[in-house]
Amino acid sequence: MECPHKYTNEEISNAAHNVRKQVLRLVIDHGGGYLGQTCSSAEVITTMYMRVLHLGESLGSMEAEPFRGAPGPDNMDAKRGGLHHGPATGEYDRFYISPPHYAAGVYSALVECGRLSREAIKHYNKDGWQLEMLGGEHSPGFENMGGSLGQTISIAAGAAHARKLKGDSGKVYCYITDGESEEGQVWEAIQSAAAMKLDNFVVYFDANGQQCEGATKDILSLCADNFVDRFKAFGAETVVIDGHDIDAITAAAATPHPGKPLVVVCVTSCTRDMQILERRRPNLHHIAFGKDELAEVEAFYAAM
Repeated sequence: MECPHKYTNEEISNAAHNVRKQVLRLVIDHGGGYLGQTCSSAEVITTMYMRVLHLGESLGSMEAEPFRGAPGPDNMDAKRGGLHHGPATGEYDRFYISPPHYAAGVYSALVECGRLSREAIKHYNKDGWQLEMLGGEHSPGFENMGGSLGQTISIAAGAAHARKLKGDSGKVYCYITDGESEEGQVWEAIQSAAAMKLDNFVVYFDANGQQCEGATKDILSLCADNFVDRFKAFGAETVVIDGHDIDAITAAAATPHPGKPLVVVCVTSCTRDMQILERRRPNLHHIAFGKDELAEVEAFYAAM
């Protein structure tokens, strides 16, 4: 569905809060999950869906759907997560989400903006259903399989190039992360997008400072400032914002970038509104709570 009204900052902020709370519940119930990534991305993802993106009415099911394995319409390959972004016709935007491990937050954001039912979340990470822990091309909100990490930006840039050649008015947005941007393919894609003058291409970049092995600054000595300089050097118009500031997220999308792709570096925190995670730094990639922590975590959840 298209946005029924212009969402207020309060509504978007509440949606981001609900996304974090929902994913905390999923992590508790499923014995682990990618909670830190939801903490860092909640405002950006909800603001994208609820204000920035121009999407048509969803063509995807409001409910989670099972796979039955046989060839045909019930097969996994026939279910496309991008249908939840509406028609792929030229007047509408497209939204490519690169990191598959951000899936729980994406599903929860789709619930908040009315593109997926709240009941569908009950099938999260359930064998044979669309809402997998690691999103694929069949998962709601995902246009493609994002692995190996770093490949989606090339797919999104290709879509932007095709749209520019056709004269489409809709833009292509891509959401990527700092850890995956250690891959060389990310920089080849940005360099190519700059060379092709893809000013219909906008990248939102989650600079949360974390990756699988720990802090990005400890792996390859990278931080938000390094990435800003790199994106500029590779030819992109680049702005840096507080990735938890709804007004800044909104305003960044309107940054003039004639003849260039735009990259919005969003400085975020993997423990935002989730103080119980602070003691786990720098190991915030995948969160699983021990039995000795559950009472505290349940109390924190109840108080949210």
